[in-house]
Amino acid sequence: MNPIEIIKGFMSKGVNPQQIIANMINKDSNPMMQNLMKMAQNGNTQEVENFARNICKERGIDFEKEFSNFMKQIR
Repeated sequence: MNPIEIIKGFMSKGVNPQQIIANMINKDSNPMMQNLMKMAQNGNTQEVENFARNICKERGIDFEKEFSNFMKQIR
């Protein structure tokens, strides 16, 4: 199942999407993901965006296109 559909399903039941993501990341022992989660929780959205842009750049992914597609899926 598509992760976006899972999140939408939880949201329709009144579950906070931020909590869903936090639970998924906290189960991952990856220190980089835990650091990313701390940045998000502290409101460092620009740092989170920079992180995402860097990962996309490293992997040859067009950040603007993918972010636009992501936003279309969650609306």
